[in-house]
Amino acid sequence: MNGINILTDPVFGDTTFPIPSLSPNSFKRYRPVAMTIEDLPHIDAVLISHNHYDHLDSWSVARLNRRFGRSLRWLTPMGLKKWFHRCGCNNVREFIWWEEELSPLGDGTTFTFVPSQHWCKRGIDDTNKVLWGGWVVRKGDSSFYFVGDTAYCEVFSQIGHLYGPFTLAAIPIGAYEPRWFMKMSHINPEEAVQIHKMIRSENSVGIHWGTFKLTTEFYLEPRTKLKEELERNTIPLQEFITMSHGETRHFTTLSEDFSVGPGCLNRLSEVIFILIG
Repeated sequence: MNGINILTDPVFGDTTFPIPSLSPNSFKRYRPVAMTIEDLPHIDAVLISHNHYDHLDSWSVARLNRRFGRSLRWLTPMGLKKWFHRCGCNNVREFIWWEEELSPLGDGTTFTFVPSQHWCKRGIDDTNKVLWGGWVVRKGDSSFYFVGDTAYCEVFSQIGHLYGPFTLAAIPIGAYEPRWFMKMSHINPEEAVQIHKMIRSENSVGIHWGTFKLTTEFYLEPRTKLKEELERNTIPLQEFITMSHGETRHFTTLSEDFSVGPGCLNRLSEVIFILIG
């Protein structure tokens, strides 16, 4: 994003099972990860949305820390700093909802931790002892919103009003069935399209589908349902896309430059998004 590299909820491991060596096949990937930690370019920051095993992988955290060390900045919800310290990570900053920080990189990047409707649990007795949420990243005229895991709620109207429109948003579209059980934690494609509109995203990518078996819907169904919902809402299919593992997309938008005068659309915003999977 305008010269900085960010990872979101990096999971490079083969399974989401709490004890990887004992993992049943049902917890393992449908396909291999598209890029290894050794393949990565320099990473400036890692954004963590919450502590569930399919979003926070200790194997990946330890190896990222081994490769990048103190140069890597970890931005996490409140309550995770001790966990990261146990993994050997020192450059950790915890956030509460709506908290904002100007990047110490000195490049003008702003990171803001925003609310979502979800929950946290990693052990036996730690339910909701760690915060959860999404991340808004702004640099120059570019803005990126990583929604994280969430159910549908009105907070997205607030986020869209405060920080939108977004150059790019990464919105979950999978892990939603059975609906009676999942609707308080995960959105479905219909709700994802509504959030896309609420946050005023110029481009969105569907995430959180097709990698691990998390719930009961067919693992490729979210992609089909997303297209159906876009057509039902008369939204161009290229405005909210899905990507293949390993695919790279370059998103650019032109914004109005008021220093030149109204109607002069000549300021470029850009975000490059790679779906590692």
